[in-house]
Amino acid sequence: MFGYYVQLGVRSLKRNPWLTALMVMAIGFGVAASMITYSVFRAVSGNPIPEKSERLHVPQLDNWGPQHARSLGEPPEALTYTDSTALWKAHQAKMQTIFYEVTLSVIPEHGGGSLPFNASGYAATGDFFRMFDVPFLYGSGWNQADDEGHADVAVIGRSLNERLFQGANSVGREINMRGHSYRIVGVTDRWDPKPRYFDLFSMFTVNGMGDASEIYIPFSKAIDLKIDTGGRNSCGGASSLNAGWDGWLRGECVWISMWVQLDTPAETEHYHEYLRNYAAQMQQSGRFAWAPNIRLRNVTEWLDYEKVVPPESRISLIVALGFFAICLINTIGLLLAKFMRRAAEIGVRRALGASRREVYLQFLIEASTVGLAGGVLGVLLTTIGMFGVGLIFEPQIAKLAHLDASLVLLTIVVAMAATVLAAFYPTWKAAQVQPAWQLKSN
Repeated sequence: MFGYYVQLGVRSLKRNPWLTALMVMAIGFGVAASMITYSVFRAVSGNPIPEKSERLHVPQLDNWGPQHARSLGEPPEALTYTDSTALWKAHQAKMQTIFYEVTLSVIPEHGGGSLPFNASGYAATGDFFRMFDVPFLYGSGWNQADDEGHADVAVIGRSLNERLFQGANSVGREINMRGHSYRIVGVTDRWDPKPRYFDLFSMFTVNGMGDASEIYIPFSKAIDLKIDTGGRNSCGGASSLNAGWDGWLRGECVWISMWVQLDTPAETEHYHEYLRNYAAQMQQSGRFAWAPNIRLRNVTEWLDYEKVVPPESRISLIVALGFFAICLINTIGLLLAKFMRRAAEIGVRRALGASRREVYLQFLIEASTVGLAGGVLGVLLTTIGMFGVGLIFEPQIAKLAHLDASLVLLTIVVAMAATVLAAFYPTWKAAQVQPAWQLKSN
């Protein structure tokens, strides 16, 4: 019976090709506009590490005072060298990492005359890789002993490994960066979470988007070698700036990010209290002249606080959904006109014993065929529309919009479901046709 109703639906659509084309176009354009904007919204608003998002936290500490605090008295987004190293050395969390962005010149040793080139990444402590679930192609990250021993070790990314070693296992080999030799202990597989939740402080991260990292070296070794930050260095009007490297380390500029992993509410409460006590100690020592002002946010809270989802993506999605709603309203009118023109046919079917349920089933199946055709058109329009996303969004965000299998399936399902939903009222009106009145009038 289902196949028979499908045949009736297709036959009915062929009888009115122009009306059918209008409905298919309305659904196709409406769903395409929605899916294009949704693809961007999905990329920037998704949970980048759902299995750990409630356990990873960012400690924040106000070292500038109320006169330089962010809006609503919020502390800076990063930490000073003094505070980050003090918190890290206290070991109040089972896993913790401090890091900052670096850009180093890589000097190929067997490149046949290849010129040096820059590679970006992080100077970090060893827990960085385990906390953020960084996948490895070869080897692994370094350990705490390497951190404390200021070891000359490095982890490189897959693409850099392919460039330098043609993709071979390079663990144990040497890499020269900025004139210093490092022993490679690991090669990461492709890892580029979107949004880049762990480094929203970086100047090269726009709404949580940035290029994948290619190098990682120990934080302690980077400090020994006086490697400057390749990211932001925010001083907030601090007056404790001194000349030279040591003065910068002792100063109140924030440039180091810190994350801690707290697996239970009790651990979270303990670390929050420790952070408060640390700020109170700074106040008692005379470094801070204000009451402790701290924050401890998990991943989702951090993304919300940093406003990672760009306003234009929300606005565009709302506008697109509004356009889709208008298209569905037009489709309701077209379906109503199409169904009511067949009142005589419906009357005959009812007189021959067809129930209202069967009339409902027939016309809803017919509407679903319109939705399927509209979904296919929507997929084609979405593919074309992906090339114009850059006209609305930042390039780093626009490049995230792509048509994958899940978006194709979602486009077709949404088109069919929306069309069937729009067909309920026209179908209800069609099912109310009185057989006796139709037979008498004909």
